[in-house]
Amino acid sequence: MTMTPVHARRDDDPDRQLADSLLTTALQIAEEVGWPAVTLTEVAARLGIPAARVLDHYRDLDDVANAWFLRGWRAMLADTPGGFADWPPRQRLEHCLLAWLDALAEHRDVTIQMLRTKAHLPHPHTWVPMVFDLSRTIQWWRQAAHLAAPYGSHRARFEELALTALFLATLRCWARDDTPGQHDTRRYLHRRLACGKALMPWLD
Repeated sequence: MTMTPVHARRDDDPDRQLADSLLTTALQIAEEVGWPAVTLTEVAARLGIPAARVLDHYRDLDDVANAWFLRGWRAMLADTPGGFADWPPRQRLEHCLLAWLDALAEHRDVTIQMLRTKAHLPHPHTWVPMVFDLSRTIQWWRQAAHLAAPYGSHRARFEELALTALFLATLRCWARDDTPGQHDTRRYLHRRLACGKALMPWLD
């Protein structure tokens, strides 16, 4: 889940529009042939632009995947409902992780293919950074949910371990969830967070 830094977005920026079009087209092709079969030259051909222009935005297909996962981070950090800060931590965690999953749900199967491609052992240039970005995702999740333990504290380290296990378990459930509105995933996450009170009683 390697992702580029978050930059300010300007939807009227032609460069931003082209980058978004490249991402959208790559996802469309992936729905047809699978993520591993996508090529950036085919993406450029579909858009009727020289393949060299793709390099202005994405160095390779992994960069395109990074841009897709960045949408999940942005959704997790987006504006929250009124009174969000007063919710119990467990509910805030649930809201933020569901926002991440919902942002990527339109292309769920392709998203899972991206992750499997990144985790392919002969490709250490993708799976090694993915390990670090899993940690970054957990940190963003903690911050988005307003968990107050200082970074590096004993409680924060415990939260990171517990939330990493929960994130990966929920991701596995989501990967095979064909229910409307990802109902099974929502129920699974809600149940796991409720059980998590035994390990992290401050969640309520």
